[in-house]
Amino acid sequence: MEYTNRLYAVLHPQEALIASQLKPEQFAMHYISGSTRFYDGKVLFAEIDAGFRSDFFDIDNAYSSMHPHSDGRPKATKFISCYRVLEHLELDRILNLYLTNPDGSVLKLDAANPDLALRSPEILRLFALINPLRMLILTRQNFLDFGSKITKKENAKSAPTVLYTQLEFDEESFLSEWDKNSLIPSPIPGIHPSKLHSAILELKLRPNKLTKGLGLDNNLNRISYSLIRHGFMFASEKEFKFFAMPKMKDLEENHFRFWRGML
Repeated sequence: MEYTNRLYAVLHPQEALIASQLKPEQFAMHYISGSTRFYDGKVLFAEIDAGFRSDFFDIDNAYSSMHPHSDGRPKATKFISCYRVLEHLELDRILNLYLTNPDGSVLKLDAANPDLALRSPEILRLFALINPLRMLILTRQNFLDFGSKITKKENAKSAPTVLYTQLEFDEESFLSEWDKNSLIPSPIPGIHPSKLHSAILELKLRPNKLTKGLGLDNNLNRISYSLIRHGFMFASEKEFKFFAMPKMKDLEENHFRFWRGML
């Protein structure tokens, strides 16, 4: 049986460029439960144009070894690289982004034009850097400006290309609740409310300070997909590629299995 060779970039929980003869939904299931590598959290991966080539990756050699098993099963994975993958991809070769739940349910996201809401007036925003940097950052920058800043070479905390997302966060509501009760639970898993409160006050008192780090990890496996505010952004210093996250009502009505298994 003939199978199509596909190219996937795994973006979370690890970084890897992988050749596979599995379709995206099959690849997700293999990664979650179909291999000897046990994993029980979220998986984010992108399908890359199979015609993509780069001097950094030996893709042709990987394709040449892509043969079905003797019993006819497709070749599941051929690792091409686990190092500096995202920075050597071309953003226009990223076809789709896939979000995976621990139960193997998959949500396909299509590329979209960045919404004007991403450039809305200055408010404090919470971003989760997913790949290759992993951290939570509170910032007064908008979605696009943040991507430009975090990919500049002169920025000590930067990378040539990054994947990140904005999380739902209402600073005024949090501060109001804090004033009533400083023992309130944090709206962001893994971040102590007093740390979040201090970070907000620091940015408010120092108008020239753009960002404040909240965590050395993005806590993505503890943060529900329901907290994704707009979607996911791939950014380099001069390019962006955005994948919009459906609204919860749309997920429930049109992607019920993913919605039901959503963390």
